[in-house]
Amino acid sequence: MSAVNLLDFDLEGLAAFCEQLGEKRFRATQLFRWIHQKGATDFEQMSDLAKSLRSKLQGVATLTPLTVISEHVSSDGTIKWLFDVGQGNAIESVYIPEDDRATLCVSSQAGCAVGCRFCSTGHQGFSRNLTTGEITAQLWFAEHTLRKRLGTSDRIISNVVMMGMGEPLQNYNALVPALKTMLDDHGYGLSRRRVTVSTSGVVPMIERLMADCPVALAVSLHAPNDPLRDELVPLNKKYPIAELLDTCRAYLSAAPRDFITFEYCMLDGVNDTPEHAQQLIQLVKGKINCKLNLIPFNPFPQSGLRRSDLARVQQFGRELQDAGIVTTVRKTRGDDIDAACGQLAGEVQDRTNARDRMLRQPVAVKISLPKPGERHRSGH
Repeated sequence: MSAVNLLDFDLEGLAAFCEQLGEKRFRATQLFRWIHQKGATDFEQMSDLAKSLRSKLQGVATLTPLTVISEHVSSDGTIKWLFDVGQGNAIESVYIPEDDRATLCVSSQAGCAVGCRFCSTGHQGFSRNLTTGEITAQLWFAEHTLRKRLGTSDRIISNVVMMGMGEPLQNYNALVPALKTMLDDHGYGLSRRRVTVSTSGVVPMIERLMADCPVALAVSLHAPNDPLRDELVPLNKKYPIAELLDTCRAYLSAAPRDFITFEYCMLDGVNDTPEHAQQLIQLVKGKINCKLNLIPFNPFPQSGLRRSDLARVQQFGRELQDAGIVTTVRKTRGDDIDAACGQLAGEVQDRTNARDRMLRQPVAVKISLPKPGERHRSGH
């Protein structure tokens, strides 16, 4: 029987595991603190654990961090790590330091099955879901590695965004225990306001997250109407915009923030015209508390797409702001090391033939806008 990786457990899971060993709950809390607050990997280091428990853990449990393949440091201080997750797959995590926060962008899958047109990860295809331990291990590694480098015992990571490789809500059962570990005061003690799950719109899982572990929510919108979003975010064909917005409104009743963030990747000639801005205003104004985050597209050869020029992005943002919609333009970080939004690609043994499929289906740059009440299906 192989040893259990203790990074796979949130505190409740670790308490259940300790109970199987004949230990009381407070022992699990002690163990949890040693793992996540102190970064210990050797049970013999855990001096306040009973010797009998340390002896029991040997052979039945392990602390298995991810193996680092490479580290790249940007001129702006951003750090990108490539981690080996076995069978030819590698994932990426990104540390983004700022004056008032330090954010870690965490991956949830090796690849992604959603296949958004503008995302480098999507063009790589999908291999598998990460385990809870592999998700948590990204934060564990970053936090304790940076503490050692900076010579401090103070917490480094203040924010976590599930915006790395993969669609988090398509790996729900592994995601939620990882989120609970991030939030737990005996773990990393992060605020629910400072942990964000980004989703392309998996409606049933948004509803479950609202009940199980409501954290900040960011939704990859990227288009103001269904025909265009069908092209850019294929999941829209299953969960169209109206259904998605209804679910987001419901989520606000449990959310730690009083708004939903909508991500909008600015694509030249595709979704960045004044007409698109007006449609976006009509879609959300007075209908949902939200913030629009305009994201400069980070081009890659396979996409066939171009970045909107800065003047176009700024004008688009002004139109939204003039309509009373809170709008920001995301500052590009780490683009000199391919660590910016949409650039995380890692190495994926694709099981979905995504590369060939997406190359055969170039996005249409000019798409006619629907008439009121009309929903057009793209003929892929």
